[in-house]
Formats: sequence, structure tokens, C-alpha cells
Amino acid sequence: MTSFLRSDRSRPVAIWLFIVAALVLAMVVVGGATRLTDSGLSITQWKPISGALPPMSDAAWRDEFALYQQIPQYRLVNPDMTLQAFKGIYWWEWGHRLLGRLVGVVFALPFAFFLVRRMIPRRLIWRCTALLGLGGLQGLVGWWMVSSGLAERVSVAPERLMTHLGLALALLVALVWTALDAWSGSPRVEERTPWRGWALAFLGAVFFQSLLGALVAGNDAGLVYNDWPLMNGSLVPAEYAGRGLWGTIAHSQGAVQLHHRLAAYAVFIAAIVIAVMAARARRMPAQARVLAFVLTGVVSLQAVLGVWTLMAGVPVALGVLHQAGAAVLLAVVTAFAWRVRRP
Repeated sequence: MTSFLRSDRSRPVAIWLFIVAALVLAMVVVGGATRLTDSGLSITQWKPISGALPPMSDAAWRDEFALYQQIPQYRLVNPDMTLQAFKGIYWWEWGHRLLGRLVGVVFALPFAFFLVRRMIPRRLIWRCTALLGLGGLQGLVGWWMVSSGLAERVSVAPERLMTHLGLALALLVALVWTALDAWSGSPRVEERTPWRGWALAFLGAVFFQSLLGALVAGNDAGLVYNDWPLMNGSLVPAEYAGRGLWGTIAHSQGAVQLHHRLAAYAVFIAAIVIAVMAARARRMPAQARVLAFVLTGVVSLQAVLGVWTLMAGVPVALGVLHQAGAAVLLAVVTAFAWRVRRP
């Protein structure tokens, strides 16, 4: 038992956190499918407890459909939708919310158990408590996002979608980092090298690029400018400017897609530089070097997938794979940033 538990390390706790991280990654994937199938507004009420059960009768299904028929998306986009078609989008949103509830249970119950058994390293208790709070906040932000599309819009506000996805990805990063800390314990000596800062900067860049991707999704910007490397034959789209600065940054289809492309180029170049520097570094731990090569490979695949997805007109399968790739890349970069801090 001593190989699995010590005062600053608990591998059972680490395994639990890795499982929760995997569930959060699944939520990101299902959330992407929910967005791509325009299913996110199918459930128009927030019922954290009673909403865990789907409609159980024909009358209940008709009631849910009647609620959906009252929002602008139905009247302006889907006026001919049948009850059977409504069930198709309803199940995506219900599954996404169910996963959110499952993440909460899988985190909260073992957390209480580990606390009672004093199995969580003292230095990680506050962090796990913060993770629990962040998960609860994510539920509130999810409803805040959905509510933006129930009155005057036919879809959710892009900036709220970005916030919702950003919190999910931040939770994923924090879970992976904390799980690694729980698995290995506190370092006896921290490695004081420039890699510490560069790795964290690259992690921030990948996270920022993911937020830009959320704005692309929220504006359906992947459905326009489907040529590459140009945008309708131009370096800068003619319809770049929106209404004011915020309208351009957050709501212009041309601007958000251009920004996502430019950030992708920067991340790709930075990943190549990291791989070259890792190959030449003498003091870098072998595991960190392997992770540097892995992250470069994932970035390359993600770049190819992004171009393919765009030029194909964002089919659901490719769009989901691209969003999943972003989450996987964040997890790998997190592991890299964590590992270079240790000798």
C-alpha cells in the first residue's frame, strides 16, 4: 500500500481525477455534436433535478415540443419540424446535460469518500474543492448560454458559447494537472529552466486558440469561406468588419474565422519549434521530450483536420473530431507543461 499512498501522493485519487477528466472530455465531444446538430435549444427549461429524466409518455413529449415551438429557433428556422425530428435534437441536448450530472456525481461522491478516509494529499484538498466549485459553475454558465437563444435569437450567443466551452476546457486542464500531482507527489526539487515559462505560454496559446474556435462555432463561421489558404480568394475577407470592435471580434464570421486561422498558424509554428528545441535539449527529461514530440504530432493532425473540416463544409463527424482534437491537445500540452517543471 505504501507504493500507492504517502503523505503527498495518492494514486487512487489520481485515477479518480483521470476518470473525471475523461468524462469532461466526453462532455466536450457531446457538446460539440449538440452544437453542430443545432440541438442546444431543444430543452427550454433548466431543471437540475427533475430534468434528469427524459419525457416518459407521448403527452410529455408533446409538452416538451410545445415549449420548443414557442422560441424563435422553431418559428424562424424549423417551422416544419415534426415531433419525431424534435426527439432527435432533444436526445443530444438531454445526453449532454446527463453527462454533466454524471460528472458531478462521479466527482462529488468519491471526493467525500476520500476526504473521510483522509486519502487526499493535504496540499490538494483546496484544489479539489475549487474543482468541485468550477464544475457547479459550469452548470450555471451552461444555462446562461442556453437562455441567450430562447427569446430574441435563433442560436446561443457566441461569446456565451465561448465562455461555456472555455470553462469546460479549463476544468479539463486543472483535472489533468491535479491528477498528475496526485499520482507523483510533490517534486523534491523543481527544475528551474526556461521550459517552465515557454510550456505554460504554449498551453495558454492552445487554450486561446480553442476559445477562438468556439467563436467560429457560435457564429457558424465554418460554413463560409470554405477555401484555403485564401478566404474567397483573398488574404483578408471582404466582410471582415462587424458593427464596432466587439461586433468584429465576437460576431463577424469573416473576422472570427481569420483570427482562428492566424492563431492556428502560430500554434503550429510554435509546436515545430518546441519539437526542434526538445530534440536538441540535453537536460530535458526523457518523458518531457516524448511529450514534446507527441504534442507536435497532435498539433499537426489537428491542423490537417481543421483544414479538411472547413473545406468539407463542417460535416458533423469532422466537426466533432476537430473539437475532440482540441481537448486532447490541451490535455497533452498540460502534461508537457507539468512534466518540464520536474527534474
